[in-house]
Amino acid sequence: MTEQFDLETLKHIRNKLDYIYYIAKSNYNDNPELMDTIENLAQVSNMFTNIKIQELSKQVEITSPQGYILSKLSNSYSRMKAYEKQKETDFPTWKL
Repeated sequence: MTEQFDLETLKHIRNKLDYIYYIAKSNYNDNPELMDTIENLAQVSNMFTNIKIQELSKQVEITSPQGYILSKLSNSYSRMKAYEKQKETDFPTWKL
């Protein structure tokens, strides 16, 4: 099977995710729910990237990535569900 990723590209992706995480963390007070969601999604993506880098490098350093990913992802998912629900209540009711 041909590998679909290479180390240099994965490191570039990781750097971009670190930047996204940093900006979200630095601007948390602008919009806490949004920045927290972005921060968590960047962390999840970064974890996947780090796991892939380790696989390609033939070294395993991260333990229990699944639990970490699930916890970060569940936070973002909950925030998006709450946002969606809030948007539904903002919509005016129609009377015919």
